Amino acid sequence: MSSTVTADDVESAVRLAVDVLEKAPEGAWDDRAGTLEWTCWETVEHLSDDLFAYAAQLGARPKDREVPFLWEARRPGGPANVTYANRDAGPGGLLEMLAACGAMLAALVRTTPSDVRAHHVYGASDPEGFAAMGIVETLVHTHDIAQGLGLAWDPPAGLCAKVLARLFPDAPRDTAPWPTLLWTTGRGDLPGRPRVTKWRWNGAPRVSGGGS
Repeated sequence: MSSTVTADDVESAVRLAVDVLEKAPEGAWDDRAGTLEWTCWETVEHLSDDLFAYAAQLGARPKDREVPFLWEARRPGGPANVTYANRDAGPGGLLEMLAACGAMLAALVRTTPSDVRAHHVYGASDPEGFAAMGIVETLVHTHDIAQGLGLAWDPPAGLCAKVLARLFPDAPRDTAPWPTLLWTTGRGDLPGRPRVTKWRWNGAPRVSGGGS
C-alpha cells in the first residue's frame, strides 16, 4: 500500500464519517461532543468548515495568510465558522454539507500540482499535507461526535497509519494506529506514555515530495 495520502483517502474518510453519523439517534445532535465544549451539531459544522477552508487555501494559494473569509461564532464559546448548516434541513442537510465540503477538498487535492504550497497556521503545506490534515480533522472530530451520539467509530488502521506518518513523524510506530492517533491528538491514553495535553501536527512537505 502506498504511504502517500491522496484525494481518495479524503473521500474515504469523509464517506465513512457520514455513514456512521447517519445512524445518530433522533434528538441527540445538541448533546456535547465528547470532551469538547461544542455540541455534536456544532462539531460537524466545524469539521465541514475545516475541510472547506483547506480547499480554499489550495485554491487561492496565499503565501502568508488564510483566505479572508469572515469567520463568526453564533454563540459565545461556539466554533467560529464560515459555513453553517440550515437547521431546517435537519441532520440530513448537516451531513450533506459535510460530504460537500469533503468533496471540495478532495477535488482540490486531486487537481493541485504537488509542488504548490499554501499557508497554514502551523506552516506552509502541500496538497498531500492538506489532505492529511483534513483526514485527521475528520477522524478525530468524528470520534468526538460519535462519543456524544453514543455511536461506535473505529476507522481503518491503514488510513490512520498514513496520516500519522505524514503529520506526526515522531508518534510511536509500535502501537495500533487508531489509538495512537487519539493519543497524539490528546484524546486517549497509550500504556507507558503520559497523556498528551498540547499537540500540533507537522504539515511541512516531505523531502521526497507528495502526490495528490
